[in-house]
Amino acid sequence: MTDQTPVAVATRYFDALRSGDVPGAMALFSPDIVWHQPGSNRFSGVRRGPAEVGAMIGDMMGVSQGTFQLAVTGSPMPNGDQVAVPVRFTGTREGASMDMGGIDLLTVRDGSIVEVALFSEDGPTEDAFWGQG
Repeated sequence: MTDQTPVAVATRYFDALRSGDVPGAMALFSPDIVWHQPGSNRFSGVRRGPAEVGAMIGDMMGVSQGTFQLAVTGSPMPNGDQVAVPVRFTGTREGASMDMGGIDLLTVRDGSIVEVALFSEDGPTEDAFWGQG
């Protein structure tokens, strides 16, 4: 049986993203996933369900001209059903670039990611990169 602990699920999620397996990463989402995107930009706010989250990620790839990347920079830090993961995310587009650290906080229940809250070290730079649309 596959390990369903929060750290194991979070690790599979980030491994899938790293290898470009977006469908595999999204398969770990609960049908009721709630995603909290920080800031004051076109992507900020709450998304509900895999379709809304997937559409947002697709739009981010479009705005970043396919350059948006996320890398895990440290060990997962569990606390009950939550796992905080230090990350670095980058992207470039005409006239703007972004390269900063953050924390992705995943809540995992019954082997599925039910909630994601993202934290960025430089909100104003991230907002400027994504723009208002």
